[in-house]
Order: sequence, then C-alpha cells, then structure tokens
Amino acid sequence: MPKARIKLTSTNPKMLDHICDQIKGIADRVGVDMKGPIPLPTKRMKVPVRRSPCGSGRETYETWEMRVHKRLIDMGVDDRGLRLIMRIPMPKNVHVEMEIVES
Repeated sequence: MPKARIKLTSTNPKMLDHICDQIKGIADRVGVDMKGPIPLPTKRMKVPVRRSPCGSGRETYETWEMRVHKRLIDMGVDDRGLRLIMRIPMPKNVHVEMEIVES
C-alpha cells in the first residue's frame, strides 16, 4: 500500500510542532493510519565571525549558530487527506516536502 512521506524543516521548533499537530488532526478526521512526527537530528550550522570589520585591533571572534529542526511523518494515501494538508497555511520559515512511497 502506498504512503505519503512528509518531511518538515524549520528553524522554529514550536511552529514546526504546530504544523505537525494540524497534520495529525487531519489524519484523525479522515481516518488514515499515521506514524510520526518522528524528530530527525537537528542540524547545527556554526559561523565564526570576526568582531572588527576593518581588521585593526585584537583578533576576536564571535560564533553565530543556526539550528534547523526536522520532522518526518508517514501517513496512508488518501485524496481527501492530502488535499486538506495542501490547504494548511504554511509560514515562510517552514519548508515542506511530500512524496508518495511504495511500502
């Protein structure tokens, strides 16, 4: 039976969990089986930046970090359910990938 694999990524984990709760509610309403949201490892990107832009003075650095949080959801394929998921208003900083996978 085919299933829909939904990958969600964002820098804001609260917003990501809110979207996952909405998808879970849709799956309950439609009546399809769902696994997840499975939290995937958080990607941490560190960038060391020199404090003095002109180059004079002491050589001191600041470290900036950005964390990208990921969630994975597997749910049964249902036309009505997938249409409802497509209609969820997604914020700008949440990236969604959907693909149909044969199990």
